[in-house]
Amino acid sequence: MTPGPGEGASVTAVVVTYNRRELLDEALTALAAQSRVPDRVVVIDNASEDGTAEMVAGRFPDVDLLTLPRNVGGAGGFSAGIARALDGGADLLWLLDDDTVPEPGALEALLAARRQATTGTNGPPALVASRVVWTDGRHHPMNTPRPKPRPAAAEARIARAAGCVPIRSASFVSVLVDARDVRERGLPVAGYFLWNDDFEFTTRLLRGRRGLLCPASVAVHKTREFGGTDADPGDRFFYEVRNKIWLFTGSRGLAPAERVLYAGSTLRRWARTFARSSDRAVLRRAMLRGTRAGLLGRPRPTAAILREVGVDVPVDERRGRTAAYRSSR
Repeated sequence: MTPGPGEGASVTAVVVTYNRRELLDEALTALAAQSRVPDRVVVIDNASEDGTAEMVAGRFPDVDLLTLPRNVGGAGGFSAGIARALDGGADLLWLLDDDTVPEPGALEALLAARRQATTGTNGPPALVASRVVWTDGRHHPMNTPRPKPRPAAAEARIARAAGCVPIRSASFVSVLVDARDVRERGLPVAGYFLWNDDFEFTTRLLRGRRGLLCPASVAVHKTREFGGTDADPGDRFFYEVRNKIWLFTGSRGLAPAERVLYAGSTLRRWARTFARSSDRAVLRRAMLRGTRAGLLGRPRPTAAILREVGVDVPVDERRGRTAAYRSSR
């Protein structure tokens, strides 16, 4: 893969995968077909058992594949992938799940929006997110970035001029992140394992900074079903509850007033989840377990988890850890 002309910044795409060989094949094919291809593609294989590593090595030999010795979840996978990309000197990080298929102009549109929204006073935005749709073209409610409440007039004007919308958070389904902000504010919290890691990470990067939703950049999120974050997750509701408690009590991503706002929104969404569930007993048990784990524990330091799977952390360990979490020292 070679970069397109006129782009000085080095872009590394980071894809995390686990036992979804066919979807990953489609995602990597879409990356290679971009009108502005990434300079480098890093794939983190979370110890898949379906032949993923062999498929990547055979079909995409230029991809930087790292197969971890154990599954550290999406949170640990993105932490590992971002660490590897930073170690390789990336300027920009394009983060994608393995079931994300970006349309051919997705990266080019993200870069154009970032360039148009760069100002002499504030520099570039910290991140730019794609518009995410489902397989039938509908907006995917699972990956709709949260609009930024009451952005400054100048910020809103710059966003409009770039054809974008100011946002407060984004998901790991096609988001372009400035590596400098990650070096300053830390990696995703690997201890989350699953869920809310992208929300915590992007709110932390965006606190006091600018983020954009770029409608011209489109990515298809090929989830099995169409639905939002209030869909019944069954026993995995444990991760939602535990990680939200960790986020509201420990993360530096949200200001005090935002904690109240988003906590209220979370409780309303949980109520909808229970109302729509076909097995509320499973949800209740998961909620109790998640509440205990969230109140009585804290996520393990990200650097320690990554060291266990053989990944170096190219940011200052103590600074990165405290930037991410007040309570994980």
